[in-house]
This record gives sequence, structure tokens and C-alpha cells, in this order.
Amino acid sequence: MNARVSAVSAVDEELRRWLLACWTDVSNAGGAVGFVPPVTPDEVAPVLDALIGRVEQGREVLAVLEVDGARAGFAVLSLSQSPLRQHWATVLRVQVHPDLQGEGLGRVLLAGVHDLARARGLEFLHLTVRGGTGIESFYERLGYREFGRMAGAIRVAPGDDRDELHLTCRL
Repeated sequence: MNARVSAVSAVDEELRRWLLACWTDVSNAGGAVGFVPPVTPDEVAPVLDALIGRVEQGREVLAVLEVDGARAGFAVLSLSQSPLRQHWATVLRVQVHPDLQGEGLGRVLLAGVHDLARARGLEFLHLTVRGGTGIESFYERLGYREFGRMAGAIRVAPGDDRDELHLTCRL
């Protein structure tokens, strides 16, 4: 398996269609990437388009995972606009297409994100995870440590509030 992660600064229509399908599929498979299933492409599209706008403005870095030449997942590095925070970024929307999960590609994607961050001179990364998913153990194995949580910050359904866990990793 030949896997690589590349930074993308311009999103054409074909890549946009793939990102939209991937994000919708990941969400509907239960991935905690900003939506609660069931979700339609029409619901994901405005959020994706806003992300693409920030990528094209240079405010975010789109990291695309390819396996054997085919797209497999993506993540986003959200860069700080503050001159006091130029040494770190927030990782968002980490996702591997459901058809390819369970093969260690999440680890490959995050390693690539870390490499892209280091190449930009970043010293540490921040991310949040939805409580109740158990995904924090994945990030802990990659060097992330929890430094806080906001109880009940995420409402996935009436009566189903989840903690938002904040994790950081020194690069």
C-alpha cells in the first residue's frame, strides 16, 4: 500500500465533489465530524464551501490522504490569525472514508498532518473530540493529551449532550 498526505491549496470541482461525498459518508457512518446522521450532501455542502473558502484564503490547510493514487480521507489544519499564536494550529475534520477504515489509515493521515504542520514551523497542535465516542484513545496513542473538557458542549440530540474534549500534541 502506497499512502501519502498532501497539502491542497486550491479545490477544483472534482475534488469538491469527492470531499462532499466523503464527509457525508463518514458522517452517516457515525463519524463525529460536525454532523449527526442522517445527513445529506445538501446539509454538508455549505460547511464544506466555507472550509474551501478559508483554504483558498490561506487560513486553513487541506490535507488529503491518497492510497495507491486514490483519495482516501482528509483533515484540516486551521491556522491562527493572531500574531501571538503563529506557532500552533487546530486540527479539524479528521476522516478516512468508511470503506477504508480499520487499515491504519487514520494514523497515516495524522502523521501526514503532523509532517505538514512541522514543515510550516508549527510547534504544537490542538484538536477537540466528541465525548462518548472513545476516539480520544486513538489520539492519545499518537501523542495527544487531554488538557480540558467542556461538559455538555455538544448536543447530538435532545437529551443527549456530550462533553467536548480538548487535546494537544507537541510536535
